[in-house]
Amino acid sequence: MSTETPLIRPAPAHLVLPAAAAALLGLGALAAGLNGALPADGVLAIAAAIVVVASAVSRLSTAASVAGIAWLTTIAFSAAPYAALTARHRPVALSAIVLTTAAVIGLGAGATSRGFGITLEHVVPPGHPASGPRRPSLADFVAAVGGRRRRLGVAVAIVSLSVLTLLLSVIRADLNLADDLLIYLLAVVTVAVVGGFGPAVLAAAAASLCLNWFFTPPLHTLTIEEPRNLLALLLFVLVAMAVSSVVHVAARRATLASQSAGEAQSMLGLARTVLGANDTPSDVLQHLHDDLDVDAELQEQVSGRWVRIATTGEIDPDRARTFVVRGDLRLVVAADDATNVAPALLEAASRLAAAALDRDRLRTQASQAEALEAGNRMRTALLAAVSHDLRTPLASIKASISSLRQPDVAYSAADESELLADVETAADRLDGLIANLLDMSRLQTGALQPFVQPVAVDEVAPLALHGLPGAGTVRFDIPEDLPLLRADAGLLERALANVVSNALRYSPADRPPMLRARAAPDGLRLTVIDHGPGVIAAQRQTMFEPFQRLGDRDNATGIGLGLAVARGFTEAMGGTLVAGETPGGGLTMTMTLPVAVDPANVEAPRSQA
Repeated sequence: MSTETPLIRPAPAHLVLPAAAAALLGLGALAAGLNGALPADGVLAIAAAIVVVASAVSRLSTAASVAGIAWLTTIAFSAAPYAALTARHRPVALSAIVLTTAAVIGLGAGATSRGFGITLEHVVPPGHPASGPRRPSLADFVAAVGGRRRRLGVAVAIVSLSVLTLLLSVIRADLNLADDLLIYLLAVVTVAVVGGFGPAVLAAAAASLCLNWFFTPPLHTLTIEEPRNLLALLLFVLVAMAVSSVVHVAARRATLASQSAGEAQSMLGLARTVLGANDTPSDVLQHLHDDLDVDAELQEQVSGRWVRIATTGEIDPDRARTFVVRGDLRLVVAADDATNVAPALLEAASRLAAAALDRDRLRTQASQAEALEAGNRMRTALLAAVSHDLRTPLASIKASISSLRQPDVAYSAADESELLADVETAADRLDGLIANLLDMSRLQTGALQPFVQPVAVDEVAPLALHGLPGAGTVRFDIPEDLPLLRADAGLLERALANVVSNALRYSPADRPPMLRARAAPDGLRLTVIDHGPGVIAAQRQTMFEPFQRLGDRDNATGIGLGLAVARGFTEAMGGTLVAGETPGGGLTMTMTLPVAVDPANVEAPRSQA
C-alpha cells in the first residue's frame, strides 16, 4: 500500500530557521522598544506562538533549534535590563517548559496534517516499484552538499574561528564590534561555501558565542550590557544563516541539475539502444551494466516459475530490488547497485527491456511467417511444375514408347529413329528439370557443401555446354593465360550450363551468344553475352528468384529454376552473378569468382583433364 499525499510537506530548515529567527528578533526589539509595556508573559506567549507555527511546518531538529532561539529571546527580553542573559528575575524554567510544550504541539499538529507520522515514508509491497515521487527528507536536503564537503566545512569552521578569535583578541584595541562582526561573517560565509548549510549554522552559532564572550562588554560573560549589541549579534546570526541558506540552495539545485542531466543522458542512451539496431533485452540490460554499473536480470513467469530471459550477472535474491512490468514479466536489480540510480530510471529501463523483448519476439514470428510463406510459395510452384512441366516430357516418352510397341503398326527405320530421338530428347529434358529441382532443394535447405579447389576455365566451359541444344553455335573468348579459379568444378559447370542455356533460349539464330573470360581486380569474370530481347532493369533481380520466367508462359523449355540455381551455386563458391544490359540490346550475365593464389596448385587441375 502507499500513504496518501500529505497536506503539508515539511519545510526545509534553511527556510524555517531564518524566518523564525527574524520573527523572534522582531519580538525582542519590540519588547525592548516598549520598555516594559509588553510584560514577560506576553513575550513568552508570542514566542510560544512563533515556536508552534515553525514546528508545525518543520521537522524535529528544526523545531528544537527554533525552540532554543525562542528560549534565549524570552530570557533576554522578559524584563529590564534587556538583552541581559542572567537568571535573576527571569522565568528560565517556565520559559523552557512552555516553549518545549509549544514545540511538541506544533510537531503534533504538523504530523497530523501530514498523515500519522513525522517522517512517514511511502510503503510498498516487496517486489513492487515505488509509485509516485518520494517525499524529500532532511537527509535529502543535507545531502545536497556531499559528506566530504560537510566534514571539510566543519574543519574550516573550527580552524578559522579559532584563528580569528586569537588574532582579534590581540588587536582588540584597534577594532570595534562592527569590525569584528564583519570579519566573523566573512568566516561564516566561507564555511557556507565550503560545507553548506549545516556547518554554516554551527559556525554562526559558535561565532556569535565568541563575539559575545570575547568582544561584547562585559567581557568573558554571556551578559550583554547594551541592547544594540544584542541586536547586532542577532542580526549577525540572521545574516549568516540567510547567506548559508542561499549557498546551500544553490548547491542543492546544482546537485539536482547534475542528477537530472545524468538521468537524461542515461535515458538518451537507453532510447538510442532501443531505437537503434541493438534493441534486444540483452542490449538494454548491457546498457545498464556498462553506463550505470547496475547488474539486472529480466525474468518471465512460465508455468508458475520465473524463467531468466536476459541477464548481466548473478543477483542474490535476498539482496535484490524488483520492478514489475506486468503480471508475467519483471526486472530484478541488485539492491547494492541500484542505490545511486534513480528508481524512475530503473523502472523506465524495465519497461524498455519488456518492449525490446516483445519486438524481438515479433521479429522472430515475422521471420518464421516469412519463411513459412516462402516455403508455401515454393511448394505451390513445385506442385505446378510437377503437375505440368514434368508431366509434359513424361507424356512425350509415354506416347513414343506406346507407338513403338503397337503390334499392328509397322514403322520404317526412319520413323523408329525419330520416335526414339523424341524419347531421348524428352528424357534429357526430364533429367535437366529434376536436376534443377534437386539443386534448388539443396540450396533452400542449406545442404550444399562446395568442394573449392583451383579450376581452369578453359576446361570447365566446354563441359558445361555439352549436351545443350545449340551449344555448337556459342562463341568462346577465353585467353590461355588466365589464372585458375577457386571454385567447385561441378557446381561451376552446372551454373555455366544454366546461364548459357538461358542465353541460347533467347538469342536470335543469326547472333549466337558469346562466353567471355577476363581477369579483373576482384577476381575472374565470366561473361555470357546474348543479343535477345533483354530484361528491363526493374526485373533483373526478380529473374533470379525460383520459378520466375518474367511473363513467358511457354514452359516447354524449363520451369524458371536455371538462373536461381546458377546464382545459388555461384554465391556458394564465394562469387557473384549479376545481370546487365548488352550494348545494342540483349542481356549480359556476369559471373565473378575468386582467383586461386597458391602457385603450388596451378598446374595440377590442368593435368587432370
